[in-house]
Amino acid sequence: MRLPPHILVVNGIKVRRPVFLLGAPHSGTDQLARALKRSPGFHVTTGRACVANVVYAFARKPSIAGGPGAVRVLRDSLAEAWQVLRDSCGLCPRTCREAGGVTGLGPCVATNTVTRFGDASPDLLYSAPVLQQAFPDARFVQLIRDGRDVAVDMLADPSCLAWFRPVMLAEGTEFPNAFLGLNRDEHRERWKDMPAAGKSALRWRSAVRLSASLRRDLPADQLLTLRYEDLVQRPAQTIASVSEFLETRVSKVALYGPRVPKVGSWRSGLRPDDLALVEKVARQELTRLGYLSS
Repeated sequence: MRLPPHILVVNGIKVRRPVFLLGAPHSGTDQLARALKRSPGFHVTTGRACVANVVYAFARKPSIAGGPGAVRVLRDSLAEAWQVLRDSCGLCPRTCREAGGVTGLGPCVATNTVTRFGDASPDLLYSAPVLQQAFPDARFVQLIRDGRDVAVDMLADPSCLAWFRPVMLAEGTEFPNAFLGLNRDEHRERWKDMPAAGKSALRWRSAVRLSASLRRDLPADQLLTLRYEDLVQRPAQTIASVSEFLETRVSKVALYGPRVPKVGSWRSGLRPDDLALVEKVARQELTRLGYLSS
């Protein structure tokens, strides 16, 4: 059932057509978030605790996201994250402050300049259906990246590896579990013994399947799908597409820099055994997306 329209007001500003960036871990949402944060009129948050706590609750236990209070909880958490206060940036994680070029505690924007809100919190993808209900006029930009390159960066990221501990499959875990990439309970023990590269491939595989379902469910004027490879190799053209989709000018300057993850890093970043495992687990999606020959 479609909810009645609800206009959220933050700092006296009506939240209209908010922008949400979606993707598997290390698929480029942080790079695009940096570009949006530095674009005129945008106030984009990333990983604020009030949002992250809700996002991970939904991701780990999907039944919560389907509950009657899910929309209000997520909307309220975003309203809290978007508040522009004197010490706002002190509540943001380091990655968010760096993306906005913030050197102090903030705020990173002035309320009289804000016209659009957005969020690029990690794993926001798993809350996409709730976001769609909470903000019927929202715009979604999702990024797809070669799963082998994603695995390289996930294996080097302690925050990603923390989700691969066996304790994450505690009693009460719901299946299918898109967050961990598991479809059935009987896969539980096999997952616990699987190397981290295989678990990374499962998470990527599940994420791109969710992305495909969003392309089927959302109208074209609400969803834009980008390739990370285009974002890196053709930044001007890609940002032009984003600007046209969002109907506002988006800065591309923030996309350039030495810390941008390379395309094709799997060639030197994955051990042969890990590469073979990633390609085995995610072969169907890697092939469908053109990253692997059939």
